[in-house]
Formats: sequence, C-alpha cells, structure tokens
Amino acid sequence: MDDLAKLKKKITTSFKLSGFLIRSENSIFLAEQLAPFDENEREKWLTIITENLQNQRLKSTHVERAALEKAINEINRVGLDEGESVFSVIDAFSVPRYVYNKQNKKFELDTEHRSILAKTTMKSSQMKQRYEMLLQKTLRHELFAPAVIENGVSAESRVKKFKLLYCENLLANSAVEEAVVLGLLTQLKEGKFFIEDPTGSVELDLSGAKFHAGFFCEGCFVLAEGSYAGGVLKVDGLGFPPAEPATSSRAFFGTQNSWGGESSKLLKYSARLQELERSNTEATIVFLSDVRLDIPVVMEKLRMLFVGYDSCPPVAIVLMGPFAASERQHHALKQHLNALGALANGCEQLKKQTELILIPSSEDPSGPNIFPRSPIPKTLAAGLLKVWPRTRLATNPCRLQYCTQQIVVCRLDLMAKFCRNTLHFPPDTSKIEQHFARTLICQGHLTPIHPIAMPVHWDYDAALWLYPLPDLIVIGDSCQSFQTSQHGCTVLNTGSFVKSKFSFKVYIPHNKTIEDSEIPDNMDE
Repeated sequence: MDDLAKLKKKITTSFKLSGFLIRSENSIFLAEQLAPFDENEREKWLTIITENLQNQRLKSTHVERAALEKAINEINRVGLDEGESVFSVIDAFSVPRYVYNKQNKKFELDTEHRSILAKTTMKSSQMKQRYEMLLQKTLRHELFAPAVIENGVSAESRVKKFKLLYCENLLANSAVEEAVVLGLLTQLKEGKFFIEDPTGSVELDLSGAKFHAGFFCEGCFVLAEGSYAGGVLKVDGLGFPPAEPATSSRAFFGTQNSWGGESSKLLKYSARLQELERSNTEATIVFLSDVRLDIPVVMEKLRMLFVGYDSCPPVAIVLMGPFAASERQHHALKQHLNALGALANGCEQLKKQTELILIPSSEDPSGPNIFPRSPIPKTLAAGLLKVWPRTRLATNPCRLQYCTQQIVVCRLDLMAKFCRNTLHFPPDTSKIEQHFARTLICQGHLTPIHPIAMPVHWDYDAALWLYPLPDLIVIGDSCQSFQTSQHGCTVLNTGSFVKSKFSFKVYIPHNKTIEDSEIPDNMDE
C-alpha cells in the first residue's frame, strides 16, 4: 500500500513537471497500471506516457481517463503506425457492420446508430444482409458464374454450370425441370419445410433429398437443387452456399477495416506487423474453457498453469466460463475472481506481459442469454483488475488481433445445438468435426440456427459474421476437443477444462499450429 502511495505521488510530480494536472482517481489508476513494473521501467513508461500526452494536444492541462488509456495503449505500439497494435481485444458491440452494395459490387460500412433495443425492421434486415452476403459469393463461384469462352470453346463444356433461380421465378411457372435456389431453410407450417428468399417462399419435398456435408438446421441458408411442380420443389440435393477463401472475400472490402479495432485500415496489410509476426517465434496464446473457479482442484491447476508460464509468458491466456455454478448467487463470483487474482501472486513476469481475457458463458452474470453477450461486470472483477491490470473482460463472442492474424473466440455449446436441431444427422460420425467446421465456414456465421435455439441481438448480428474468414475460430464447447482446417481457416474446439483432465490448447501464431497441453498431477512430471 505504501509503495502504491509513493508511486501515486511520483506520478503527480512527474505530470506537474510536464505541465499537466492529474486527478487523484486517475493517478491511482495509472499507479495500478505501473505497479507490476520495477523502478527503472516505471521511469521509462512515465516518460513515454507524458510525451504521448503532449503529442495528443489536449484542450486542458487536466488529464482525463480516456487520454491516459490512449497513452498506455501506445506501450504496445512502439515503432508502429497510429491504430496499429501487436495484440488487441475487440468488443463484439464495436465490430463494424458492412452492407453489400449490388450496384458497386462492394461492401460498404453501415454508419447507422445501433442499439440493443433495435428497430423492428432489423429483424428481417439482418437476415436479408446475411442472404446478400451469401448470394454475392455464390454467384461468383465457378458453378454459377457465366461461362467464359476461350479459343472458341466454352468453359461450360468442361464444368457443368448451374443457373441460380429465385423463389419468384418458380412461383411464376407451373413447372421447372432443373432448379437451384438459395434461401433460408424454414418451417412456415408445422411439419412442412420451405425455402425462403426476399422474393418469396416455396415448399420443399425433402423425402428423396441427398444431403451434402454439414448440419442442416432450421435457420441456416441452403442451396436446394431439384424439380418444381404443383407449387412444391422436390429436392434432389441439399447443400450449403460455397465457401470462399478470405483473400478473395477481402477484395470486396478494399483496405477498409472490416475486422474492427482502432486502425482505419485492415491490419492484414501491415508490413511492420507481418515482420513482427515472423520474427516472434516464441509468442503463444493459451485457451481454456469451462474454467470453474468454484472447484478447488481447478484453482490448484490454474495456479500450476500461472507458475509454469511465469518464466515464458504467453501473449494472452483466454479463460472461458462458466466460472461458477449457475445456481449460486452472482455476488459469490466476486470472491472467486479475487481468488483467481491471488493465484498469480509471485508471477510478476506473467502479470506484466500477459493479457488475461475472461469470456462469460450463458451461466455467468453478464446479461440475458442473447448473443452477443456483455462482459462480466467490472464491479465483480474489481479485485482481479487491481492485482492483474492487464485483465480484459471480454464479450462473448469477441475478436482477437495478433499482428496480422484474426481470431474469433466464442463460448457456446454449439455442437449439441447443431445435433439437436439438424434435419439430417451426418452418417459418418468419425468426421463430425469436419461437418461442424463446414457448417460455420459455408454459412459465414457463428450461430446459423433458428433464433429460438440461439437468440441474437438484431442490430449486432454482424459481430457473429465469419466473412471474410478469420485465421482461427476458437469454440469453447464442452464436447470432445478437436481441430480441423478448411479453406485456410482453422476451427478449434478447446473442450472442457474440467472434463478433459485439465487439458488446454496453445496456439502458436508464428506457424499457425495448435498444441495440445495438459496440467499434470505433479509439476515435476
């Protein structure tokens, strides 16, 4: 406590010498940020912070909290351009929303105000925006793109082409022999499925349908191929919209920052960050899910994890909930989070260099069970934030940016929802993780199921988009852990920390590999 008071006094003096005044609460905040560093490092960062404040050209000599936070963030940006950072956590509620412009054939930033209490028109608009996103990439696919004539020979002779029809095209005819329609799979009448697009809806006969790979749940978008007669589309084959590599998708966003964060341009194109990513071969990100802080053996294992990583701190440790049993009172979580901070006592290097990221589950006290979910309230994590200043209370889902790599992290038992709601269960259960990954990647969305199974805030549906595809999708699902890669995107399920004998996943950005790790019963092992 005396050390913190001395540091606070030193900050006030340093700011006065630089021509600034700082309020008591802000000096305490800064003292807590600098407390983990030794004396020499404190001097260094105080100098950097005051210089940054001078460059900000503040309107008043009184330094506000926002200006301080901006200056502190510059610690991670030495040698980088404005807006660039080595590592950042992007809040789901700040993810930009892009809308496809049919005329320009580009995605444009939607600057309209968004709210949790959205306009009723957004209920249909969010589905229409997803449809437009899937439609434009489907029309570009080689199976649907117009045939190209080369040396007098049509490419159609080598690859069979399909013509994509709309529901209104079928409804305007009494019969169509060959029809392929892209639309929402929905049950407008009990026991009867329909395919729906902005032009109308058509009843489906799925009795003889061949299902392609993936989970076909009500609420996902499908490509239905078959023959139309008597107002019913008899489906021969049911598949998903084709996947598209991120390099192709990003061309339709330009250099705009479609990912989110402070930078105005997409950091994928930053030469400095690419070089840092290549050179930093020791960087790792640790993922754990189902981290029950109210179970003593879990706390014991976390202590071993922190001690083990203190000598080689990772970039971040991501802990996903539930953090305590759902039937317990919410204020009890405050004690568990305080205890989590106490586990890191003596791990000074870890607290200095590693971001501790907490992502709530549906059982944690962070709001109603609607995606995206708000972070754990700061009031519950005040003690943890004090002892580990680099703790980040993240939304569920959230986005991470490490140098040029894009990572989506989501805590949700999604496999069970897919299996429970699918029309057709994949026959080959040995490849179930590939069906899971294909569903996410082809749909370009984290929760492509009916809103009753997984409600979503209409105005923030864009936070769940997986388009363009990220480098890594991390799902904290309590089922068996797995990893698979498709179209340049890796889908990782961490599994349950409690149920899997305290195993966790370590991601190495340098070579985009994932290592399976486990905390042994005895650290000497």
